[in-house]
Amino acid sequence: MDLVFVHGPAACGKLTVAREIARVTGFRLFHNHLTVDLATALFDFGSPGFVALREAIWLTAFQEAARREQSLVFTFQPEATVRPGFPQEVFESVEREGGRVHFVALHCPEALIEQRVEEASRSAFGKLRSVEQYRRLRDGGAFDFPPMPEPALRLDTGETSPEENARRVAAHLAAGQ
Repeated sequence: MDLVFVHGPAACGKLTVAREIARVTGFRLFHNHLTVDLATALFDFGSPGFVALREAIWLTAFQEAARREQSLVFTFQPEATVRPGFPQEVFESVEREGGRVHFVALHCPEALIEQRVEEASRSAFGKLRSVEQYRRLRDGGAFDFPPMPEPALRLDTGETSPEENARRVAAHLAAGQ
């Protein structure tokens, strides 16, 4: 089982790239907002109940997928409401079940993030769609997070198409790295 853990800032193209990775590899796509939507139906975003439920769902899904040898592509935005040790816990829990985690870091220029934030396609999942709100959150530390584990790949979504990024991930997986 492989877990492709795609992470990066808001509007850097995580879902777009993850969809392509899923298409190219045949892996299931586990979009972060599915869990966020469920947890916010019960608790306010960032509250202790929200954080506990969201992380329990994530970890249970990863562990069960590993047990069943179901490879996944997961999208994740590091931000202040996530426990700092969460990525390492994901790594350890998947490895315990015989799976492998491949951290894939996406990035792009800030100007492109601000352009993408307002795209209509982001409304389907209730994603952040205001440049002003994005700036307030960014400047207020909402996206602060300790460094993620060293990624297997770093991909610039401003320079490379989603299709090319997916091919790079597939090549990495095929090489057994």
